[in-house]
Amino acid sequence: MHYLISFSYDGTLFHGFEKQKGYRTIEDEMEKALTYINNGKSTKLVASGRTDKGVHALKQTAHVDILVKITEDKLKRAMNSLLPDDIHVIDAHEVSEDFHARYMVKEKVYEYKLNMGELNPLERNYVYQFGKKLDVKLMRDAIKLFKGVHDFKAFTPNKDKRVSYVREIYDANIAEDGDILTFTFKGNGFIKYQIRNMVGLLIQIGLGKKEVNSVTKIIESKNRSAGFKTAHPEGLYLVDVKY
Repeated sequence: MHYLISFSYDGTLFHGFEKQKGYRTIEDEMEKALTYINNGKSTKLVASGRTDKGVHALKQTAHVDILVKITEDKLKRAMNSLLPDDIHVIDAHEVSEDFHARYMVKEKVYEYKLNMGELNPLERNYVYQFGKKLDVKLMRDAIKLFKGVHDFKAFTPNKDKRVSYVREIYDANIAEDGDILTFTFKGNGFIKYQIRNMVGLLIQIGLGKKEVNSVTKIIESKNRSAGFKTAHPEGLYLVDVKY
């Protein structure tokens, strides 16, 4: 049977999502649990995408094939009994055999959290402790320029080679709650480091080190060497995946 699994995780103690020899990863923990449920048959998890080391997910999705007969509820309960406490299966649903968790995504929602105030040691793994005031108005003007269809090559690593860097951002905004800023990005997909690089540029704008229109200039340049740092991973959350 073909299942769509929704799950959340705390990325703090993982070396990212993708399986890597010698490192603890979300994919490896999930596949170990699924293989046990699948009577020891090696079981591949196909996720909607990968997250980096230290990045969290409120809702990640993946499809998997299970050969043993098991109900949706029992699959959820079985996985949660086998998984570590920093991964939790939200639900499992049987889907058609042609369903693909990655290629059929219509929208992904990410949030990035940043603290402009005093360092909070209890949130250091979940909110970027930036500790400096930013011009939020300028950043809100700038984040609007990311909306639409663009080639985001300038916001990905130079070593990242792919056929197309074109993605569409449906919406992008910044909410302010005291010293905590929450950046929200909704789009049809995002490339490795893209969101953290966009936030990194917005931070430079908020500090007055870059102009608002530098967003458009850097997008058009398609050049990663634009003088802004990649924002820390711990503030980033995959919030939702829609099909």
